[in-house]
Amino acid sequence: MVVLEMSEIKEFDLDAFSMRVLLKALEILGGPRKLIEYRNLTWVPSLIQAAYAIVMSRELLKTENEIASFLGLTRQTVRNMLRADEEMVLKKLEGEFESKTIKAHTAGGLAKLAYREIKEGRDNLDILIGILGPTIGALEITWPTEVLKRVKGTKFPISKEDLINKLQGFKIEGINILTIIEKIEEFPIKNPADLLSKIKEALQNVEKEKQPKLDL
Repeated sequence: MVVLEMSEIKEFDLDAFSMRVLLKALEILGGPRKLIEYRNLTWVPSLIQAAYAIVMSRELLKTENEIASFLGLTRQTVRNMLRADEEMVLKKLEGEFESKTIKAHTAGGLAKLAYREIKEGRDNLDILIGILGPTIGALEITWPTEVLKRVKGTKFPISKEDLINKLQGFKIEGINILTIIEKIEEFPIKNPADLLSKIKEALQNVEKEKQPKLDL
C-alpha cells in the first residue's frame, strides 16, 4: 500500500485536483446528463480512478505500481489509463456510449484530455461556481464565486494586467481588489483554482498589515 508523504499532501491537494479533472472529463462527455441519458452512470467510478491515476502520474510522478497500489487496481489497468491515446478516444467515444462499462483506456484518455484542458486554463467554471456557491454561501463568504463569474471565459494563464481589467471595481471585505492584487507576487496565474488561492493569501496579508502593532 502506497502512503503519500505528509509534505506531498500539504503542498498538493490530490483530491481537489483529481475532482477538477473528473468534472472536466464529465464536461467533455457532455455533462452528467449525457451519462444519465445512456444509463451508464457506472462509468463514473472508472473516471474517478482515471482522474487520480493521471494526476498522480503527472503531478506527483508516481509509478504505475504505486498508482495501482493506491487505487486498488492492477498495474495493467493503470498502464492502459496512462498510455491511452486521448485523440483516438474522442473518435471512438460515440460508439462506446451504448456500453454500460467503460474501458480503462477510454477512461484514461478522457482523464488525459481533461487534465490537459485544466493545465491550459480551461476549468469548467460553471461547475466550480455551482459547487462553491452553496458551500461558501453558508459560510457567508461570497467573493470566490464572484471572482469566478468575473473571469469566466478568460484564457489562463492570466497576466496581472488582464486580471485587473477583469476584477476592476470589485471589493473583498471592503478592500479594493487592486490593493489585493498588488500583494500577489507571482504572475501569470495558472488557472482559476490557483487564482482563488493567491487572492486568499494576498487578502490575509493585507488584513495583517491593517492590524495595529502593539508597542512592546
